[in-house]
Amino acid sequence: MILDDFSLKGKVAVVTGANTGLGQGMCVALAQAGARVAGVARRSCAETAQLINKDGGEFFEVIADMSDTKNAPVILNTVLEKYGCVDILVNNAGIILREDAVNVTEEDWNKVINLNLNMVFLLSQAFARQYIRQGHGGKIVNVASMTSYQGGIRIPAYTSSKSAVLGLTRELANEWAKHGINVNAIAPGYMATNNTAQLRDDEKRSGEILDRIPAGRWGTPEDMAGAVVFLCSKAAEYVHGFTVAVDGGWLAR
Repeated sequence: MILDDFSLKGKVAVVTGANTGLGQGMCVALAQAGARVAGVARRSCAETAQLINKDGGEFFEVIADMSDTKNAPVILNTVLEKYGCVDILVNNAGIILREDAVNVTEEDWNKVINLNLNMVFLLSQAFARQYIRQGHGGKIVNVASMTSYQGGIRIPAYTSSKSAVLGLTRELANEWAKHGINVNAIAPGYMATNNTAQLRDDEKRSGEILDRIPAGRWGTPEDMAGAVVFLCSKAAEYVHGFTVAVDGGWLAR
């Protein structure tokens, strides 16, 4: 039956930035689909664990500083010590710093690029090596953005990093498909998360954004559920290198 192909029962999924927002929403969705979920974050994922446990799911917390790229193998090894294997990686952790481009410091530029791009590559590389060792493929889902397609304003490092994530997703898919590894991405639209709090608090800017979204509302972490479960499941076995927009129709305008 086709619905069986969407089941993640028996799979081990790792989600970065799991303590809040989109990461938390995707953790819950993957657990509801049957996966054992390891959530990675700098701070406690207690709320995420509670949401998953109340549904009878399994959640394992990994506390790690995602800004330190040396933690990429540490994260993998911690999950392997717990479960013995991995099947799914969702590269969700990221930051956005808003500033006029003429005022962006090199330090802030590097901070964004390091987490949003460098860590995505190094984690993907570590997990791909493990998938190849295991011999039965795996899934990698990167979190891109509307700025993977558009320029945005006052976010030059973020736009650059998310444009690169879209390209990296394609490149890694080209190399790793032969190993049974699916590399895809999700591009969220304007979501009601901590990253957009400043925009949502600005009544004028928020109104302009909502007027541009055909769906007429900000997205929620729950809106990511269908896309992430699909891309992590057998149902997406022949999907490689594609970025799915979950944007309320923003890009269609």
